[in-house]
Amino acid sequence: MRGSGRVATSTRMSMGADYSSDGGRATAGLGAPVTVLGLETSCDETAASVVRLTPDGVATVLSSVVHSQIDDHAAYGGVVPEIAARSHVEMIEGVTRRAMAEAGLGYDALDGVAATAGPGLVGGVMVGLSFGKAVALARDLPLIAVNHLEGHAVSARLGEPVAYPFLLLLVSGGHCQLLEVRGVGDMTRLGTTIDDAAGEAFDKIAKALGLGYPGGPALERLAASGDGSRFDLPRALLGRKDCDFSFSGLKTAASRLAQTCETEQDKADLADAVQKAIARQLGERSDRALKDYADHHQHRLFVVAGGVAANRTIRSTLEEVARRNGFDFLAPPMAYCTDNAAMIALAGAERLQKGLVSDIDAAARPRWPLDEHKALADPAHRPGRKGAKA
Repeated sequence: MRGSGRVATSTRMSMGADYSSDGGRATAGLGAPVTVLGLETSCDETAASVVRLTPDGVATVLSSVVHSQIDDHAAYGGVVPEIAARSHVEMIEGVTRRAMAEAGLGYDALDGVAATAGPGLVGGVMVGLSFGKAVALARDLPLIAVNHLEGHAVSARLGEPVAYPFLLLLVSGGHCQLLEVRGVGDMTRLGTTIDDAAGEAFDKIAKALGLGYPGGPALERLAASGDGSRFDLPRALLGRKDCDFSFSGLKTAASRLAQTCETEQDKADLADAVQKAIARQLGERSDRALKDYADHHQHRLFVVAGGVAANRTIRSTLEEVARRNGFDFLAPPMAYCTDNAAMIALAGAERLQKGLVSDIDAAARPRWPLDEHKALADPAHRPGRKGAKA
């Protein structure tokens, strides 16, 4: 689920975090602040940001510039990988130059360069990662290859003080996961989608309704005037007691119903039904995860991140689920829900503080699970499945 329009923003925000020596985390008060350039090119936004992180965990976003390719892809109803990659090549140098200028810094003020190395459209990922390598080599700086999903996982820490650990629902156009987050490089997957992500369902159903691209925000606007009670949409995985998700059945059923809509009110009613159905499934699985998490942890914080976290209906549903379970609820500022480079820079800065840097030959990865052990031991997509998600 994506934002709309071409965006170029510069923000300055601070946040704090608690650090201890547990799990290799940097101890507060040691060392000097680190300033990191972050680069993000995993899909259809070319983004660069500069973040400064102090030893006691206080971060300041010195700049955050995002160039969106929405106009380039609108005619096709979705992201075209080749167009996206070519646009990244054209824009990455200018966007980075602007981020450095708005931060008021030269490259000699940087302590490291962080770049998304996956998962994502691999052609785009290669552009940002290669540019990051070039800066690192030219300026003799450490390179930090960052998992795009890890960027989303820490993005709430760009808005206000957040201490590890916390329970995370990562919900975006390509991903839907519940994770226990103990710090960068230290996360356990509790549940994931077995087919489509929530944001993908939003966009594909919006396309079936003729709402254009990006579909998610358009469907949310249309749903505001709808009455979803008219439509009975399927509910997935009702017999299972785990925290996994499934949206393919809902996507198929709603797309077929979209063909029967004759008026704008029909479309609005279906859009409302879809939005509520997605919110309900996210709420049900999150409720299950929160109850299990509460049995093992005293620190009760539920964080929701990713592009779909910008949807107000979903946000309010999840806030209510958190409240019922005695959890505090937190979502990133709207500017950091969708793809951005500030979250990549922050993840890179946290890794740099822990001494977790990458080799200069780090590879771009189209797929890169946050919990690689769980992904290998209990894959969501079994061997033999065909297609991109195999």
